[in-house]
Amino acid sequence: MPLFKRAENNEQFKDGFHGQGGPLNVTYPRHESPLTKLFLEAAALHQIRLNPDYNGAEQEGAFEYQVTQKDGERCSAAKAYITPNLSRKNLKVLTPAVSAKIVLENGRAYGVSYYHAGELKEVRARREVILAGGTFGSPQLLQLSGIGRGEELKRLGIPVVNDLPGVGKNLQDHIDYVQSWRVPNDTETVGISLRGAVKLARAIFEWNRKRTGLVTTTYGTAGAFLRSSPEVPIPDLQLIFVIALVDDHARKLHMGHGISCHVDVLRPYSRGTVGLNSTDPRDPPRIDPNFLSDERDLKLLIKGAQAQQRIIESRPFDRLRGKMLYPTRIDDPADIERDIRRRADTQYHPIGTCKMGPDSDPTAVVDAQLRVRGVGALRVADASIMPTIVGGNTNAATIMIAEKAVDLIRKNA
Repeated sequence: MPLFKRAENNEQFKDGFHGQGGPLNVTYPRHESPLTKLFLEAAALHQIRLNPDYNGAEQEGAFEYQVTQKDGERCSAAKAYITPNLSRKNLKVLTPAVSAKIVLENGRAYGVSYYHAGELKEVRARREVILAGGTFGSPQLLQLSGIGRGEELKRLGIPVVNDLPGVGKNLQDHIDYVQSWRVPNDTETVGISLRGAVKLARAIFEWNRKRTGLVTTTYGTAGAFLRSSPEVPIPDLQLIFVIALVDDHARKLHMGHGISCHVDVLRPYSRGTVGLNSTDPRDPPRIDPNFLSDERDLKLLIKGAQAQQRIIESRPFDRLRGKMLYPTRIDDPADIERDIRRRADTQYHPIGTCKMGPDSDPTAVVDAQLRVRGVGALRVADASIMPTIVGGNTNAATIMIAEKAVDLIRKNA
């Protein structure tokens, strides 16, 4: 809790669950969609109570989403932590650069080799090397450096420095399923139309003058955390209501306007892997999320889809809701399953591929100090160290891990 609070500057909530004065600004978007209220009304009709602060004492309920923004612009981790400190003498940021390999000597990390401007270069560390390549990048770099499951590395001709079978295993992600409905000629949504273009042009003008309006929206304006049954002790499903048509994370565009809703399985049982396609660090890693490999995830996602469909197809949305983009029968689980298998996708919350654990766990990659087992002066500080996925978005939790890493590194300095 102290680490979460240290990172945060929340403009609305000032209590024991939130921080003020931290680098990461948290607030509501400077745009209020009337459809947000419709979602909250519809959720209430289905016994999902209003809970304005879902990051407070209780998680369960429906709410308007807060965002990491400041003055109408996104406040990313880079904007919060790196950009304000670019003038520091002890900070050098290189872009674009690709990490190639950890420099290891006698079981200890001494630096990193990397490609920059077409050349292979090397940087040396006086004390420690900290990997923050993320759930895909960190296990990739460890394996390229000879740290991972020995037999897999040998097949690629990589000398085994440390046989750590857990590297690249235990991949978890929030599988995401979206249902969408067309909205005939509605200007309360964001869409591709002449009216939509005019509306966007006006919004850009408003943002330039006031830093407010539609340009600040994240599209996902409201949502809910809910339990799939009364027997479940904490929420196991998350909903994200969107004031636009969503298809394949906007890679597929449709003319017109609409509304959508995502549902995520918060604590999936399925586990995937991250491996190597080649020994070239510039090649992407081999990622297999292995979604729905555990039947329990599919059953839960079907229940979540039925819940969100009931909400959107209830009375508050009757005045604007049109036909479904991909029609499913709410009373036919097999029909919903077919659509899930066709279209379900990631929510971009991967974790777990360098998991933290005790020495008694042979699949643990880092210890409680985030140190890579069996290698000196090497830590991992990103979402890959989570043993199990958090029951919500992973951004704040990953930043908290970084704040914790700061304390651990300072302690050993």
